[in-house]
Amino acid sequence: MLKKLLGVTTATVLAMGLAACGSDEQPDSDSQVDESVEENTDEATSFDGSSVDYQIVGIDPGAGLMNITINEVLPQYNLEDDWTVVESSSAAMVASLTSAYANEEPIIVTGWSPHFKFNNFDLKYLEDPLNIYGDAEDIHTVVRLGLQEDHPQAYKFLDQFQWETDHVEHVMALINDGEPEAAAAEQFVQENEDLVATWTEGVESVDGDEIELLYVAWEETIAATNVVGHVLETLGYDVTLTQIDAGPMWAGIASGSGDAIVCAWLPTTHAEYYEEYEGQFEDLGSNLHGTQLGLAVPTYMEDVNSIEDLVVE
Repeated sequence: MLKKLLGVTTATVLAMGLAACGSDEQPDSDSQVDESVEENTDEATSFDGSSVDYQIVGIDPGAGLMNITINEVLPQYNLEDDWTVVESSSAAMVASLTSAYANEEPIIVTGWSPHFKFNNFDLKYLEDPLNIYGDAEDIHTVVRLGLQEDHPQAYKFLDQFQWETDHVEHVMALINDGEPEAAAAEQFVQENEDLVATWTEGVESVDGDEIELLYVAWEETIAATNVVGHVLETLGYDVTLTQIDAGPMWAGIASGSGDAIVCAWLPTTHAEYYEEYEGQFEDLGSNLHGTQLGLAVPTYMEDVNSIEDLVVE
């Protein structure tokens, strides 16, 4: 039986606007026509943050993404005197983004990947020339010491588990659309038999061996842990999914009270825990590459491509 607890992350949103103007001057040559078009295009694509009162909506105030945005991104890009980061929630962000996107209205969201909004909407991250949000991280699978000896088949499966951002975002989107986590995981497994076969290649079934997966209440982690739990169930394991905060989660793996996690964000997000418990767990390596933090906008906002575009002249 698969036993689990549920959690969700938080995130935020707000609408954003564009300003346009043109020229009435009549050109008197082909070169002047081209020149005039260039000038009008430049003016038409200028960005004006006053249309949204210079507000960027973030996630919950304790989140690392909020701290980076408020304490590093705004001051280092000289935005702190003009822009405000507004706190909100994941539900509010998705509702606002959905409404804006349906009407092709400009909007900026604090974003991170994987997240189902990138599955549901055509979005892009604003370039971060100063690289304040950092490079892409990997998500690792980490297991307790001795798991290979105690549960060799589960160990082999976990060692072979690897997927792409599009995969997890699809599961997240199913859950966001109302599918129970277990049902979304089962649907994904059924629709991706070839991928799952690479995870279970050479893995033999067992008869009711118990295994416990620990996870934090992040949307990506909920999706990934449910998928892994479902596959372990199909292999004959009695799986328990236990939601827990990040610190206790790592402590649980280090102490052996939990068997595995598939949500270790490295080398930055969980660096503190990795260093604290190093030598007390086994890192099986990356199961997903390409996580990202930043500010995201719909791709139809063609004139906004960089955080530098938010600077008020």
